Amino acid sequence: MKGTIAQVRSYDRSVQLLLANQFTINLGFYMLMPYLAQHLSGSLGLAGWLVGLVMGVRNFSQQGMFLIGGTLADRFGYKPLIVAGCVLRTVGFATLGLVDSVPALIAASAATGFAGALFNPAVRAYLAADAGERRVEAFALFNVFYQAGILLGPLVGMLLTGVDFRITCLVSAAIFALLSVVQIRALPARRGSDTRGGEDGVREGVLSQWRGVLANRAFLLFSLAMIGSYVLSFQVYLALPLEVRRIGGDGRFGTVAVALLFAASGLATILGQTRVTAWCKEHLDPGRALAWGLLAMGAAFLPLLAATALPVPEGGTGRWLLAAVPPMLAALMLALGTMVAYPFEMDTIVRLSGDRLVATHYGLYNTICGIGITAGNLLTGAALDAAREAGMSALPWLALLVVGLGCSAALYGLHRAGRLEPAAPPAQPATV
Repeated sequence: MKGTIAQVRSYDRSVQLLLANQFTINLGFYMLMPYLAQHLSGSLGLAGWLVGLVMGVRNFSQQGMFLIGGTLADRFGYKPLIVAGCVLRTVGFATLGLVDSVPALIAASAATGFAGALFNPAVRAYLAADAGERRVEAFALFNVFYQAGILLGPLVGMLLTGVDFRITCLVSAAIFALLSVVQIRALPARRGSDTRGGEDGVREGVLSQWRGVLANRAFLLFSLAMIGSYVLSFQVYLALPLEVRRIGGDGRFGTVAVALLFAASGLATILGQTRVTAWCKEHLDPGRALAWGLLAMGAAFLPLLAATALPVPEGGTGRWLLAAVPPMLAALMLALGTMVAYPFEMDTIVRLSGDRLVATHYGLYNTICGIGITAGNLLTGAALDAAREAGMSALPWLALLVVGLGCSAALYGLHRAGRLEPAAPPAQPATV
């Protein structure tokens, strides 16, 4: 950790503040969101479909509006969008704790989602701009702070929710309010290298920019190839906990095992990210690092695949080990693959953008991957159901392994074809 702290101090104050901001954003978010569904269904007594609607609106408003948030950041500067997102999330989280009507809950959920769409592309574009040539290392640190917030947030939320969920909402809102004030006072204004709006007004300028981004074929191919990384990494929240509970049961053991699953993944990233990135940067070029990262994420499901060949013990220590060890190994392998790929992934987006409209590229990238996550989770859920009904427990793990291998091969192919490097700018006509 001393090396990580020294690395953080070696960056400008703006980068340090962005890292601290991301930790705080995730702390405030994850201390509330894991307990929202229980509050809606338990304390407020909403039907299951209404709970799903409220939760789904947040996800849709975030994933669907990333492109808007990125475009606004490129047009008006990164700081206003970061501050606006934090202010909006302050209002949204406070509202979630204070209202009980369905329309108000839906509006608050939409506000919290749109807030993420505002500040996420802006934060990443700002970090890329101020880190300069040290972008890869900066994004490695970003992932450390990101995971630390995810790790600590649910623990704080559990303590507060044990008293009253409304307290959790208000404390989370207060965190975002404080964060807004700090950023207004301390975060320097920053704009991208190209924020031209065009001569015919904002609307035409935006449409022209979007056409330019959508015409960036290398960027689109890279975005599609990277969908698999998000589908695979999300299984820490979907397939792995379900597998733990399928074998270990829904009792105390299952709860503890799932908690350890999350903790192991987060701690591995916090302790290992900077070392993994340093090794990869020394021994691999970005394209190979991305391919190896996806390969490791696909291979994460091999322990689960191998475990399906073993008979499930009736009970006792053997059953607990079978329930906990393969998913734990999978979670650690997924964390390793993410550690390898993530910093180079974020850097590649900047390079493929040509350092122009970086936030817009991040916004579109997040939207594409968000759609991919939704589709991937639906298919994973279907595979889990089919495996259960047909007695083919290996099916979902085999499918996820194939996804990892396929995306790794796609990235390696893009790398070999030179498609992970920005196209050379068109030659300027000679002047006489």
